[in-house]
Amino acid sequence: MLTLNGIDELVARVGSELGTSEWHEITQERITAFAHATDDFEDIHLDPERGRRAGLGGTIAHGLYTLSLGPKFLYELYELTGHSLGLNYGFEKVRFLSPVKTGARVRMIATLVEARPIEGGMRCTIRETFEIEGESRPACVADSIVAYFH
Repeated sequence: MLTLNGIDELVARVGSELGTSEWHEITQERITAFAHATDDFEDIHLDPERGRRAGLGGTIAHGLYTLSLGPKFLYELYELTGHSLGLNYGFEKVRFLSPVKTGARVRMIATLVEARPIEGGMRCTIRETFEIEGESRPACVADSIVAYFH
């Protein structure tokens, strides 16, 4: 894990990778729990036969479930100290490029692509690339915005 002491140390890493997370297995239990948490019961996520008929080979994870793993993975990659607050500020761009099949494993590569001043801190853009083990195309690429305050 990367440890950064203060926002300035993070900003100094603009243009570089912050790291690659560990692999995370996507289980049907977690997909079903996500469906219940979000009331998104689309059948390709819950019914293996429907997923097969759709040409997916079985059920797949919700795209938003994959995206929601971003904070978990960021906590694995780096720790920032010496600031008062860090807030999820949203996303600039999110693309779901490949379905994540049940039983697949995903991981995330985080790259700090931009940092710009905001009142009391910095607004950091982190490109989150969610890879699927054994696949050439990522599941998702998202530009996450995190605001850090001094």
